[in-house]
Amino acid sequence: MQKYKIEQQRHMLLLEREKALLEVRILRGLLPICASCKKIREDDGCWTQIEGYIRQHSEAKFTHSTCPDCAKRLYPDFYETR
Repeated sequence: MQKYKIEQQRHMLLLEREKALLEVRILRGLLPICASCKKIREDDGCWTQIEGYIRQHSEAKFTHSTCPDCAKRLYPDFYETR
């Protein structure tokens, strides 16, 4: 009987641990991002470029390019001649 009770307690503790880990994952998924410049607010209140934040907090690596809309806006003379 004692062994069954210990096993039940162990199972409940594991379920509570899994629930807590899931809640942490959900909270970590919320990023305060500027609606204009897209910088991310760090825990210390500093604002960081989104690329730098993701690079620091993941294994992602970035390459940069320019989308067609931004290319037209940034280089209108080039696009007017095409």
